[in-house]
Amino acid sequence: MTANVANSAGVGPEDLPRLEALVAQIVDEAKQQGASACEVGVSLNQGLSVNVRRGEVETLEFNRDQGFAITLYSGQRKGSASTSDTSPAAIKQAVEAALTIAKHASEDPCAGLADAALMAKELPNLDLYHPWALGADQAIELAQNMEAAAFAVDTRLSNSDGASVNLYQGCRVYGNSHGFIGGYAGTRHSLSCVMIAEAQEAGERQMQRDYWYDVKRNASNLQAAEAIGRKAAERTLARLGARSVPTAQVPVLFAPEIASGVLGHFIAAISGGNLYRKSSFLEGALGQPVFPSWLSLDERPHLPGLLGSSSFDNDGLATRAQHFVKDGVLSSYLLSTYSGRKLGMPSTANAGGVHNLFVSHGNDDFAAMLKKLDRGLLVTELMGQGVNMVTGDYSRGAGGYWVENGQIQFPVQEVTIAGNLKDMFHNIVAIGNDLDLRGNVRTGSLLIDNMMLAGA
Repeated sequence: MTANVANSAGVGPEDLPRLEALVAQIVDEAKQQGASACEVGVSLNQGLSVNVRRGEVETLEFNRDQGFAITLYSGQRKGSASTSDTSPAAIKQAVEAALTIAKHASEDPCAGLADAALMAKELPNLDLYHPWALGADQAIELAQNMEAAAFAVDTRLSNSDGASVNLYQGCRVYGNSHGFIGGYAGTRHSLSCVMIAEAQEAGERQMQRDYWYDVKRNASNLQAAEAIGRKAAERTLARLGARSVPTAQVPVLFAPEIASGVLGHFIAAISGGNLYRKSSFLEGALGQPVFPSWLSLDERPHLPGLLGSSSFDNDGLATRAQHFVKDGVLSSYLLSTYSGRKLGMPSTANAGGVHNLFVSHGNDDFAAMLKKLDRGLLVTELMGQGVNMVTGDYSRGAGGYWVENGQIQFPVQEVTIAGNLKDMFHNIVAIGNDLDLRGNVRTGSLLIDNMMLAGA
């Protein structure tokens, strides 16, 4: 199995012409069968995943899959089908199935392709494809070295939840009956390590768990595996001795990797699907202050090599740099063609989501942000799903560290933080320059002035 994985042919730009031809073939078949419009999305993916636990290979997986999603329109009626079989007979059957569904579906005045004039005209090379020439044996060794580096930090590290190496490369092509066909190849590689520490704390045996990871399109930009293992170990050890704290109203500092999730709730609240379903606490907030006046959120989809970069959205529209929040004011919703029509507004070319969201921040590093916090809770872990998108009510289990006089005092567990997202966003005091660059939302640590902390 190892030899087969190591020698498997890759997925890359050389596959795009074949996939584009198949998309065009499906669109032609849809026209011949009488569809008034058609759009097709195809993905071809290949990946290698290795997980090592206590030096032994726990899982070794290789996957390669291809799938076509076909959406046809019969007037204002829509039908969809999917297939992984690219034979002419299978394509014909899938188109027939989608058309049958469309003919029996209810009419939807907002259904249909985006306007032909809005299709992306230029597809710049965004430097998204960097295959990692790593065989299974090498990946196993890398994961073992990462875990070994973690165990070497301290004897209190009693166990591991695994060290993982993941390689991914794939192609995506989208085309429709307007004549638009666009595609690109991309890669995504990651390293991660999860450790368990055990020690006698305050007369009780305590176990704690923590992790670290990195993900990049280009593996040469990943943190060293040994460094990730050591960071996972250090974070885990720092959790030993965790305890609850008394209930109080205190400022809360969200670590960068947690802050991106908090801002993700904002993105969900301004997304068209939630807005037209009237399930967002920011419905009707366009043009109103939603953050402090110093804070802006903007999208930069054409930056080379970033995980969120894309030249077109899932509707085939050209992506563009744009603000969603300018000087604290909500300046734009986040809309696809369909959600825009439901709201009577133009698409913002965000079918499929946001692309590289940048958050304005100050010049304070993490240590300076702790000083701004002064006394309160540093959150490094959130649990549960206690977010109500209709009302904005927010209540999550949390773990982290208690801070006094701008210095970390001890780890905290088994507490709950609560507030309302509207208030939380307005009460952001500062955002640090300690940016987390591993995701689609680029933000530093985020300090909120006042939240309810429920503890012991």
